[in-house]
Parts: sequence; C-alpha cells; structure tokens
Amino acid sequence: GDLVTTLSGGEFTVLAPTNAAFETFLSENGFASLGDVPTDVLANILLNHVISGSVSSTDLAALGAGYSSTNATNADDNNLSLYFNTSDGVVFNGISRVTTADVSASNGVVHVVDAVIGLPTVATFAVADPTFETLYAALTRDDHEEDAVTLLSSSDEPAPFTVFAPTNDAFGDLLSSLGYSSLDEIQLALLEDVLGMHVVPEANYRSGDLTEGMTAVTVGDETITISLIPIPNITDPNGFVSNIIVVDVQAINGVVHVVDKVILPLSED
Repeated sequence: GDLVTTLSGGEFTVLAPTNAAFETFLSENGFASLGDVPTDVLANILLNHVISGSVSSTDLAALGAGYSSTNATNADDNNLSLYFNTSDGVVFNGISRVTTADVSASNGVVHVVDAVIGLPTVATFAVADPTFETLYAALTRDDHEEDAVTLLSSSDEPAPFTVFAPTNDAFGDLLSSLGYSSLDEIQLALLEDVLGMHVVPEANYRSGDLTEGMTAVTVGDETITISLIPIPNITDPNGFVSNIIVVDVQAINGVVHVVDKVILPLSED
C-alpha cells in the first residue's frame, strides 16, 4: 500500500532510521538497494517502525522498559511487539538507539534511530530483554549440540512457536531448589529437557487462544496443561504450577508468554 498516505492520517510515533542505518541493513541482508527487498517484506519492516498514537521520549523514560506494539503484523495479522529499554538512552529491541528524540509532526512524533528494526523473532526478545538473561544463557551454553537460538530465530517449520519464557527469578528458584549455584552445574541432558518444556511448536497461541483445561505438546514431546483459574497458569507433568504473568509478546515467528516458575519435565523419581 501507499505508506506515505497511510502515515498522513491518524496519529503515529515513527522511529525513523538514518540513511546510514538503511545502508547497513541492506549490506547485512545481502541487498544491493531497497529495490531488491521484496515489497511485502519492506512494507512490513517499515511498519515495524510505526506505533499508533504519540509517544514521547518522556513517556518512554517514565515507563523505564517494556513492550509496545507496532503496525507490522505476522501471518495471522497480529501486531508485532517492540521492546524498549531506557536504562541507557532509548533502545528498541536491543539494537536500535534513538539519536534524536521528539521531532514534532502535525500528526504525531518522530524519533530518529541509528539502526533498522528488523522483524523480531521470539529469540529477539530473549536477547533484548534483561528479564530473560538467564534463559538466554541457558539457550546458549557452549555444550549444546544444536543452536537453540538459531532454531527460535527461524520462520521455517516447526515455527511458529509458543514460548513460555521463565524470568531470571524463576531460574534462580530452580537452581536453589536443586542446590546449584549456577547453570553450569546442571547436566546438559536435563537442561535441554527443561528448555524443551517451554516451547510448543507449530502454534502461535495468544492469550485469547488459551482455554481452561487445554493441553499442548512441547518440543520435548511432553504434555503441559493450561488453566485460567485463578489466573492463567501451566501445570507440568509433575503437577507443579507456573503462573503466566505477561502475555502476548508477539514475534514474526511466534509468541512469548512470561512465566514465574520453570516448567519441569516428568521426574523419574
């Protein structure tokens, strides 16, 4: 569609990459020019820089960090999420920093950014959001035979993924219960089984898709059970419950929900 016409109506916040940012994007993705980027992909990437409504840098700073939604969409027309962090300037999805803020326009505000914000994958948020530092460390431990981050960055089968992402505190509780002081003390086979409990393949289950008593099979081929009472939660095969505390962090290849406890595989004891 005509994005210029679209952005001329309504009220928007536009994250505007510099010329140098676009040149870097094209080079890193093997394109000689913008004309080489498929039109539908380019349009969605551009929409990933557009937030409905006017959001100032002061608004973002007051929030500190969190998620917003852009006008880009996945295959199901769900709006993609955008992570922002203001602990050191204003940074989006961990890669794009505001260099000039609050350029006023008649129908919104423009923030100039130093990098093109590509369409996020579920791995993007694991990398960008410090809430998931321990999860990212677990996914990238040196002794893994397969690269889990690469898998979760792909839109190929078995994507899309529904990921139930444990917080740092959730992993801390797990280590404490096991009597370990670090992730390195967990045997690889157990760690991989645990990580597999948090990913449901071939599904983009948003919060509205979760129903009472619903079951889902994880990539580890184990079944978890969803309940909505008293709040959305997951019961693992051992009967342990993890509460879902943040929902619908939408990526191009799946969706992330945040949980407050690590989901465990069936115990052999």
